[in-house]
Amino acid sequence: MAQPKAIASLLDKLGYSFDNVELLNEALTHRSYAAKNNERLEFLGDGILNFVIADELFKQYSDVQEGDLSRLRANLVNKESLAEIANQLDLGEVIRLGSGELKSGGFRRPSILADAVESILGAVYSDGGFDVCRDLIVRLYAKRFASPADLQSLKDPKTRLQELLQSRRFALPDYQVINITGQAHAQVFHVRCSIEKMDIKVTGEGKSRRKAEQIAAEKAIAEVENHYSRKSK
Repeated sequence: MAQPKAIASLLDKLGYSFDNVELLNEALTHRSYAAKNNERLEFLGDGILNFVIADELFKQYSDVQEGDLSRLRANLVNKESLAEIANQLDLGEVIRLGSGELKSGGFRRPSILADAVESILGAVYSDGGFDVCRDLIVRLYAKRFASPADLQSLKDPKTRLQELLQSRRFALPDYQVINITGQAHAQVFHVRCSIEKMDIKVTGEGKSRRKAEQIAAEKAIAEVENHYSRKSK
């Protein structure tokens, strides 16, 4: 187990003291360390986190539509956001990892850190109940609720390109797979995005067709914006 000082520091940052310390130990145990690990608590914490974030967004942003609320929630509960919270809690210092994960720097890996945050939430819920867990989530996310990400930036590139073209009454872009390279286990998709009315043709490459389309759409957005920027000068 981690040093008592590190655990005490974590509990201080959480603002919570466990009645059942074994729940905390389990929450901090990665599957590489022991058969009894934090995966079940992670499952529980994930469900609670998603509900609390959805409920808070619903109450705080009454003028935001469902699609945008979903994007906001996804941004708040994704691996990157959770890893940032884990770093604020210094979870990397207290997670119990197997020797292989330790050597490979698992205590810095965003996915492991994100899972540990959800596990702790599951442990707090199991130990202290829903209201206590909800209060903890709201505290951890206070700054993020106060300054949510720009909604437009949360939309995927294909959606943003579609909305951009529709706002100008243009036809939707055409996506075509023009090539697939690489071995079967490591294919790279090459996709062309065409906007006929503006004579724009750009390509994107990715490990999946969807990713390649998104990259091509991002390039197409830049081309459209550059086109109208030049016209306005």
